[in-house]
Amino acid sequence: MSHLKNMKMALALSAMLGTPAFAVLSAPEKKMAATVDQNYERSVALLEKLVNQNSGTMNLAGVEQVGKIMRAQLEPLGFTVVWHPMDKVKRAGHLVARHVGKSGAKRILLIGHLDTVFELNSPFQKFARRGEKAEGPGAGDDKGGMVVMLAALQAMQTAGTLKHANIEIVLTGDEEDAGEPAEIARQDLITAGKRADVALDFEGLVVQDGRDMGSIARRSSNGWTLTATGKTGHSSLIFDVDHGDGAIYEITRIISRFRSELPEPNLTFSVGVIAGGTTADLDPEGVRATATGKSNIIPAKAVARGDFRTLSNEQTERVKARMSRIVSEHAPGTNATIMFDATSYPAMAPTPGNRALLARLNEVNRDMGLPQMEPLDPLKRGAGDISFVAADVDGLVGMGTVSKGDHAPGETVDLDSIRRQAKRAAILMTRLSGERR
Repeated sequence: MSHLKNMKMALALSAMLGTPAFAVLSAPEKKMAATVDQNYERSVALLEKLVNQNSGTMNLAGVEQVGKIMRAQLEPLGFTVVWHPMDKVKRAGHLVARHVGKSGAKRILLIGHLDTVFELNSPFQKFARRGEKAEGPGAGDDKGGMVVMLAALQAMQTAGTLKHANIEIVLTGDEEDAGEPAEIARQDLITAGKRADVALDFEGLVVQDGRDMGSIARRSSNGWTLTATGKTGHSSLIFDVDHGDGAIYEITRIISRFRSELPEPNLTFSVGVIAGGTTADLDPEGVRATATGKSNIIPAKAVARGDFRTLSNEQTERVKARMSRIVSEHAPGTNATIMFDATSYPAMAPTPGNRALLARLNEVNRDMGLPQMEPLDPLKRGAGDISFVAADVDGLVGMGTVSKGDHAPGETVDLDSIRRQAKRAAILMTRLSGERR
C-alpha cells in the first residue's frame, strides 16, 4: 500500500510541476542505460573513425570500407554479416546483418546508411570535436545514427537482452543518391521489411522548440520531366492560326496551372530547372539545361525538370493524374508530354500502427523520465529508405543523433544525443523482443 501511495504522490507532483512521471526501470534496463554512459567516449571515438573515412555515394571503395568498419563492430555481437555488391546499379553495395534470437519473438529491422553527400572532391572531410559538439561529413547523417545503433546493441549485449532478440540490419550504400532501378537497388531492404514486424530508422532525431519529436511519417520524393514543343517561325507570327503559342508559352501555361491547381495538404511541388528556345535540352542526369534562340524567333522547344512530394502513395497517384491532365490540355499549335521518374521514394504514411509504435517509445520515455515525444509534422522531414518498407511493416524514424546543417560543410552533431537515443533504442528493442509475433 505504501508503494501505491508513493506512486500516486509522484504522479500528483509530476502533474503540478509539468514534468513526466516515471516508473523504475527494470534491472536489465538500468544496466543498459549505465552501459551506454560508460561506453560514451568509445562511441565518440568510433564516430570519429567513421567520419574520417570518406564515403560519398560515388566513392565506392570508401562506402565499402565503412561497411567493413561496421562489420567489425557487429560480428562480435553475434550478427551474421553479408556484403551485397550493387554493381548492377553502379553503387558500392549494402551491408546486411542478422541476429537470431528467441523463436517466435518479434522481428526488428534496423535501417541506416553508409554513404554521405560529401564526395572525395569536397573540402569538408574531417571530424573536429568541440566539447559535446562535433563537425564532420556525415557526423549526423548517418554515421551518428549508426553509432547510436551500435551503442544500443552493445548495451543490450552487456545486459543480456540481445541474445533473445531477432534483429536484422540493413545499411544501404546509396541512400543519398540511390542507384537505378529501385527494384534492384532496394531489393535487400524490401525483402527484409517483409520479414519484419517493426522497423526503426536511425536517421537523425528532430528537435523542435527544445523538444524531441517522434517521426511516424515521411513524404515521398518523385521526379518529373516536362517537354513542350511548338511551331517555330518569325516572332511576328506568334499566336496566329498557323503558328500558335510557341513552346515557352506552353510550358509556362502548364507550370502556372500546376501552381494554381495542384495545392493540397501535405503536397509540395517544385520546378528545379527550365530552359526554352529554338533548341532546348537537359543533360542525362537532368541537372543541367542548355538552350539557343533569338528574340525574333518563336521557340520550338522548352524543357523543365522538378519534383513533388506526398504523404501517401494514393496521393502520389492522384497528383500524377492531375499533372498529366493539365499537360494534355495544350495551347494552340503546341504539344507537351510529362514523364515521371521510374525510380522514386514512396511515401511513409502516418498509419495507426506507426502511431502505436510511437506510443511504445513514449512508454520508454516515461520510464526514463523524459518528456513525451509528439508526432513531427511530416512536412519537416524528407524522403528516406524506411519508405520502401512502410507498406509492409510499422515503423519509426529519427532514432539517430541530433544534428544541424546536414548535407552542407559544417554539419554538426550533438554528441550528447548519442546517450539518450541509444538508451531509448536499447530499451525499446528489448521490450519489443520480449513480445510474440
